[in-house]
Amino acid sequence: MTRTSTAHPVSARRRQALAATVAAGAWLLAPAAQAQAPAAGADWPSKTITLIVPYAAGGSSDTRARQLADKLSNILGKTVIVDNKPGGNGNIGTDFIARATPDGHTLGIGNLAPLAVNKSLFPRIPFDPQKDLIPVALIERGPLVLVVSADRSPHKSLKELLAAAKAAPGKMSYASAGSGGSFHLAGESLQVLTGIDTIHIPYRGGGPAINDLLGGTVDYMFEMVPSSLGYLKSQPAKMRALAVAHDKRVPSLPDVPTFAELGVNDMVISNWFGVVAPKGTPPAVVAKLNQAINQALKEPDLAKRITEPGNVVGGGTPEDFARLIQSETQRWGQLIKARNITPD
Repeated sequence: MTRTSTAHPVSARRRQALAATVAAGAWLLAPAAQAQAPAAGADWPSKTITLIVPYAAGGSSDTRARQLADKLSNILGKTVIVDNKPGGNGNIGTDFIARATPDGHTLGIGNLAPLAVNKSLFPRIPFDPQKDLIPVALIERGPLVLVVSADRSPHKSLKELLAAAKAAPGKMSYASAGSGGSFHLAGESLQVLTGIDTIHIPYRGGGPAINDLLGGTVDYMFEMVPSSLGYLKSQPAKMRALAVAHDKRVPSLPDVPTFAELGVNDMVISNWFGVVAPKGTPPAVVAKLNQAINQALKEPDLAKRITEPGNVVGGGTPEDFARLIQSETQRWGQLIKARNITPD
């Protein structure tokens, strides 16, 4: 005998109704659960923050990082410590930042070289600045100034220097703190924009380059404004400033014209740096950190430490910093390729 099912049609409908009720309940509970769960980064910072500096202690990036860390510790309510990881023209420390856990507790200083230059300068670097890092905020720009020896150079103006270089192609020379650095790139830019032909002499750091400039071994060089002030304002002066590579005159050198004032456009060049975070850092953390950095930069004592020696306060949005990195990457990448610039 064939047996038929004893299941009642009402039972099936009850099961369907029950399933629908459970599903509806889950859908209704989901928003409540999401509301109770904290947004990513809402509890940041929850522990000590480490700020990586990809250069040795004592330099300009390190000094400013420590000053900023003190301000951020007060603003954020958590200790911010500085950890130096120098080497590889900034690549070693920047790679460490890129590989850090993206929870907002390991951040770093992002400089011109590793963020915008090294990708074109070196055959390979272990990170991609625009894919592996998130720009948070620009801290400052450091305009460059073209200087000559006050004792050894006969050139009293940029016009005189350029005229002498054009009269003797391949004879005059300029110093830099190393191949591929901002001083070297500025020197190459000046050649491209003015048509002069001078010899680049790279040194192992700014100190030896300055010594040879003062001694007359080289004819001119680009230098940071703060690093040159002591030589420019000593009595008697040891350096003479011919032009500043900024869009306007800097307050610490009010009598020194810009390149644009002297007829040379596109010579706005600076060493700049800001704060970056590893890719994947929650947007809420980036936003909160950006706000804290902007607040710190507006505090009079920190702003004075930046501007008094001749630098420019940064600030702005993460998008502003990202646009700067992108434009500088394109600019210096084109120059490095066109001039066949290679590292030391």
